[in-house]
Amino acid sequence: MRHFSHLNFNNRLKIEKMLKEGKKQAEIARALRVDPSTISRELKRGTYMHLNSDLTTEERYSPDIAHQNYKRHLSEKGPEVKIGHDHEYAEHIEKKILEEGYSPGAVLGEIEEEGLTFKTKVSKTTLYRYIANGVLGVTNKDLLRKKKKKKKQNQKRAARPPRGESIENRPKEVESRETPGHWEMDCVEGPKEGSQKTLLVLTERKTRWEILILMARKTMECVVAALDDLERRCGEAFGQIFKTITVDNGSEFSDAEGMARSALDPEEARAQFFFCHAYCSWERGSNENQNTMVRRRYPKGFDFADTTEEEIKELERWINKYPRGIFNYKSAAKMFQQEFGDLISILL
Repeated sequence: MRHFSHLNFNNRLKIEKMLKEGKKQAEIARALRVDPSTISRELKRGTYMHLNSDLTTEERYSPDIAHQNYKRHLSEKGPEVKIGHDHEYAEHIEKKILEEGYSPGAVLGEIEEEGLTFKTKVSKTTLYRYIANGVLGVTNKDLLRKKKKKKKQNQKRAARPPRGESIENRPKEVESRETPGHWEMDCVEGPKEGSQKTLLVLTERKTRWEILILMARKTMECVVAALDDLERRCGEAFGQIFKTITVDNGSEFSDAEGMARSALDPEEARAQFFFCHAYCSWERGSNENQNTMVRRRYPKGFDFADTTEEEIKELERWINKYPRGIFNYKSAAKMFQQEFGDLISILL
């Protein structure tokens, strides 16, 4: 769980309420998911001497005073810091990074794409410098870091034939991403020991639209059942949306016939399925990249035992709404709607 260092005005109102209820600093920090030191600094920022009716005084916390001092702190960073004079802009950036998990580039890109207007405008390089210099309520620790992948030692593995039709026979248009409707499918699993719950992940290659399905187990039966449910949900539009699906050779995808067989008309195929070469996960590059977004919310080894379908749906919405640099910061949702029109409503 990430601990945010930034507090907005609503957080400050909650602090005032909890203090009146007699809550300790540690309890408030846990409730707001921040480090206790953040609450300590906040109380210093917003404490004032209150004069009672009997002329005695006592220390009290004021969310208004704390917020005013926070804004003044921004402005006092120096005349060269443009963002310090546009509190709305600063708070928008902080909210997107801290509460919605955006990168600085994604925040600025979305502002441009959505046509949002503020008094100030900064470049990505300048924003990163502001963060590094402590100008905003965001630190470098709050930013997503790419983990270096450990180099795997080359191991000679015996080649094995694919479980179904080879990716070598997949239409060339799929590789070029020229046409929509071509998907990659994979599973994101939990710990080796623990719940057997698994995520089935489908990624549309051209638009990067993501579908997440929570399954009870990582088995071929669960995969076929999930695809059956998805087809029934889409109805006759399934064939328009899902033309081909590319998978690896995992045991959960071993029922090639069951995956391809239509749940609406068992005599027909619902889509063409293609299988990657063994040990070549890069042949599902879009899928692999999208899985890193899933791992932002659910790190490797996370147990999905208590995870609800609504929580998975919320993650799916976040991924599809996220501004993509590859699309000039349009979201996958916008790209999907551009290609499929009103059919997007089926998958929302």
